[in-house]
Amino acid sequence: MQEQKTRMDMKKESALIVRIMQTDIPGNKKVFVGLTYIRGVSWAVSNAICKIIGIDKNKKISELNEDETNKITDFLKNPKLPSFLVNRRRDFETGEDFHLLTTRLEMNKEFDIRRLKKIRSYRGLRHALGQPTRGQRTRSHFRAKGRKKAVGIKKTKDTGRGSTGGKK
Repeated sequence: MQEQKTRMDMKKESALIVRIMQTDIPGNKKVFVGLTYIRGVSWAVSNAICKIIGIDKNKKISELNEDETNKITDFLKNPKLPSFLVNRRRDFETGEDFHLLTTRLEMNKEFDIRRLKKIRSYRGLRHALGQPTRGQRTRSHFRAKGRKKAVGIKKTKDTGRGSTGGKK
């Protein structure tokens, strides 16, 4: 009976959800995996965060104490990462390297696409048309979105009242 209670307690602990940077992370995930749930944090950035802060990456998210989650949050707000790991190198407006997360990342991406469309660049036109922007072939993929497939057209019975669109 005692073993079942401890198993239930362990399941409850692992089922906790930890909130870091407005992102819910399942408590049963390891820190290395759980940090990638945050938009803008890749596997490489997650690994770098674990090494720089000094947190064991195989530790479960639910096992982190409040001090460690605060360390992660503070680091993510102002990340000191090598320039090859940041996701915004040589920014268009400032020319600086920095790392964007969550909603700021989405907003900047949208602004960049809007700017490309406004200046009528090739990439902007491809975005506007819904076509691939990075040189992929379009012969067999990237069909118009929302278009139905013309699989088989059913034949209608000819009633003799003129052409109803059916084949004879």
